[in-house]
Amino acid sequence: MTTDPLTVHVLIEGRVQGVGYRAWCASAAEARGLSGWVRNLKTGAVEAVLSGPSDTVVDMMDQLWQGPAFARVSAIRDLDPVDPAKGSFAVLETA
Repeated sequence: MTTDPLTVHVLIEGRVQGVGYRAWCASAAEARGLSGWVRNLKTGAVEAVLSGPSDTVVDMMDQLWQGPAFARVSAIRDLDPVDPAKGSFAVLETA
């Protein structure tokens, strides 16, 4: 186990819009003390940046596959690296 900092930028695909996925993600990330953001995309996917201790980010990545009760995640894809997020976790407007 390691607490080295880690930032991931991911695309979550499947039934992830209209099921409370963004709110669930923000709540789960905040509960873990992570920084970053989540937003819906017009494509129907959800995009997220998660920053924090690597063990915590890895745990959150595992949880992204579950999501809220009515979500069905079919894929989580790595996107281009981004700078580490700082501060609180945010829910952004649809892009």
